Amino acid sequence: MSKPALTSLHQALKKSFQCLEKNQKVWRSVLAECSPLMESLGNLAEQSRALSNVQISNTPLRDFPDLEERLRFKLSQAMDTVLCKLNENMSSLQSVRDSISEQVSAVFQLYELNTESLDLSTFTERSAAAPSVADMLEWLQDAERHYRQQFLRRKTLLLTLRADNLSLLESAPKRWKSLECDGAEDHITDALCKVSFFIEAQ
Repeated sequence: MSKPALTSLHQALKKSFQCLEKNQKVWRSVLAECSPLMESLGNLAEQSRALSNVQISNTPLRDFPDLEERLRFKLSQAMDTVLCKLNENMSSLQSVRDSISEQVSAVFQLYELNTESLDLSTFTERSAAAPSVADMLEWLQDAERHYRQQFLRRKTLLLTLRADNLSLLESAPKRWKSLECDGAEDHITDALCKVSFFIEAQ
């Protein structure tokens, strides 16, 4: 690969990893906000089911007119609020996914433009300060795939949730947690550690 081509590819790789590092932090922060919201949703569904199982007319609370209706309305409102907040968070996760996808796509386009001048030894050469171009492209591709799949799975789960389906709402926190993919996140963190000197080098 010609020197200018390699330099521009290295610049694009640096930019991609900087983008990945920044967006990984955003992703984790948004997911940290989602977990308690999912728990709230499950709790509200349990409260709603408990309300359905109680005959208020057979309790001392029967003296309060429309109590069951009012409680049901409050629970429904609370569920809508939580679902709305979760949808806002999904928009943030989508922005992360899009940002990473665009950046990775740009670096691969640049790489493909320069394949003619690519020399295999340059492509696979590692140094103390920098992993090989081949390794870095692979790590970026893995990260992009991870966030794309994670977003799709979480969005699909959210789309199944409706205030009138208590079973789905009650199981939502457990299903949300089951989507966690610590191995892939660790792999991304590991890749970011491996490129830290490369990113800092001028």
